[in-house]
Amino acid sequence: MSTLVLELRQGDMMVVNGAPIRFRNRTRIELAARARFLFGKQIMPPEGADTPARRIYFALQTAYIGADDERPAGLENARNLIAAFKEATTSELACDLLDRALEAADTDDGYVALKLARRVMRHEEDVLGIAPLPTPRREAPMGLPA
Repeated sequence: MSTLVLELRQGDMMVVNGAPIRFRNRTRIELAARARFLFGKQIMPPEGADTPARRIYFALQTAYIGADDERPAGLENARNLIAAFKEATTSELACDLLDRALEAADTDDGYVALKLARRVMRHEEDVLGIAPLPTPRREAPMGLPA
């Protein structure tokens, strides 16, 4: 069995299998079993989903780390958002990345889907000339999929 060791700082946020965890002090944790998790800057709060690519990321995030009853709706929402994005864009790169992201999400590889969606977000930021999402403040409560 493989394990993953993460070092987290005081105030860092992590979501494991849909449960938000905030660390009160610096800690080192070891995940010894397969888990759906995101931490730190990987977690997008709902108010961050303010562009088409960011809405796709948030939907894929919900499909990956949402509660059991939220994940199917998150994946369906991602499908619809990706279809709309692909209709509106002329970027072959974005279309290819989104196809691969949806394929990863369909095969329950949500972490890879989110990595691909982050690339689309960066591409969108470059094309539209918008600023990247700010790094969340540690002390501020993070919104999670409802």
